[in-house]
Amino acid sequence: MRRVKKIASFLFVSVSALAAAVCSTSVESQTPGSGVTVFEGARLITGDGSAPIEDSAFVVQNNQFTAVGARGQVQVPEGAARVDLTGKTVMPAKVDLHGHLGYEDVVAGTTSKENFTRANLIEHLERYAYMGWSAVVSIADLSEREIFPGDHLDVYQSPRNPLLPKTGRMPWGNVPQQVAAEVIPNAALFRTAGQGIGTPGGGAGGHPSRNDVMYPVTTPEEGRLAVRDYVKTKPEFVKIWVDARNGQLKMGTLTPPVYTAIIDEARRLGFDTVAHTVTLADAKELYKAGLVGAVHIPVRGGDHPDEEFLSIVRERVRTSDRPLWFNESGSSNALGPEAWDDPLLWEMLERQQVMDQLGPSIKRMTPEAVARGKTSSKAVGDDAKKLIAAGMKLVYGSDNGAAGRGFGWYEQLRFENWVSMGFTPAEAIVMVTRDGAQIAKINTGMVAAGKSADFIVLDANPLENIANTRRINKVYLRGAEVDRAGIRAKWQAKWGKWQGVPKSPQGRPVD
Repeated sequence: MRRVKKIASFLFVSVSALAAAVCSTSVESQTPGSGVTVFEGARLITGDGSAPIEDSAFVVQNNQFTAVGARGQVQVPEGAARVDLTGKTVMPAKVDLHGHLGYEDVVAGTTSKENFTRANLIEHLERYAYMGWSAVVSIADLSEREIFPGDHLDVYQSPRNPLLPKTGRMPWGNVPQQVAAEVIPNAALFRTAGQGIGTPGGGAGGHPSRNDVMYPVTTPEEGRLAVRDYVKTKPEFVKIWVDARNGQLKMGTLTPPVYTAIIDEARRLGFDTVAHTVTLADAKELYKAGLVGAVHIPVRGGDHPDEEFLSIVRERVRTSDRPLWFNESGSSNALGPEAWDDPLLWEMLERQQVMDQLGPSIKRMTPEAVARGKTSSKAVGDDAKKLIAAGMKLVYGSDNGAAGRGFGWYEQLRFENWVSMGFTPAEAIVMVTRDGAQIAKINTGMVAAGKSADFIVLDANPLENIANTRRINKVYLRGAEVDRAGIRAKWQAKWGKWQGVPKSPQGRPVD
């Protein structure tokens, strides 16, 4: 009982703490008159892994950085507006390569296909922007696709919609493609990896509304046919699921002949293939077949990278014209329950909603559970370092899309957990900025001339404590300050819409 009371005490922080966070010290600025602005005086973390510039200056013009260096050594254009960032730290905005956006109405707490609208997707992207994310690649998006022989609609885990046609195309529209083509003020850039491919019922986990959107295939021929339709929408990559879900899938997972055909067809058409995979045996065959990315560490379920697999990776790195990459964030328990009691979170989500949706999971984060989480994260980090040493890149992927987490906040915690995995704050920042942007092929992720002017102004130094990346003063995307106060007001105006409906298993990651 004493432990429960202790947890409850920090979960319900004072209103004064929230007010203090909302009214954090702002930087002094002038309204730009010439379209050119110089930001001066901040400790600058450029995102390339080099030592920070302690008294920096950088120039922004036409939505891009045009000059970066030490104050007094950067040529400032005549008439440039000046912004004094003395005492602040600046770092590049972050990139997420593995989100599941669109299905969740964050405030109502519902998850459904009906929620997948342009307006709802933009709200998710605003939540990313609020927390300093410049771009996100979303997976298993609701987008129309071909219905072809072998669709196997009768074995989906989610109930089949009787209104779906038996031939033609799934009537799900093209909202992801529309939003991906836009640059929306106060929102992170959106990129889509489309619907994905798996066995029937073997696609994205979590809420059933997402489980039937992928192409369901069981043969190499069906796999190739699915790829040819899939790439018509120009996805960021072709996503496949190779996971039998502990034997729970009626038709199992993709077999080596099927996923080899998919990878080959995607490569023939100019697209990388990225996998959700679990076993060491499948990882070896997938990388031999030409897999480029993995949305989790590619060896899981009690397996670890062995020398044979590392040799396969090294050979692929030597011969590939594309970086090999993977996502991983370790145990969600490693940061402990305190991470879920922050004034910044209460700006984004109603306290009662978070407690209703995730309170039981948070209360289960006992000291013993946290210790186990840290041990697990460190072990996963050790495996990740073996893959990095073999030439792969670890880049950020939140795998978020579950009720109660709130887009932006959960991403933040998963990012911070890289330190629990054994990485330094400096290493984590490079992986979530420069490296993630490189893999996503988006011109962001560094404070450097020619890059999109996407950066975060912080009130404290994240190189000393990674949690200082929460100490956000301002966010700039494409050279414009994000209207965080306006976004926050829109969210809070909806509070009270929370329906308190039962949710999917609390705290379980989605894929």
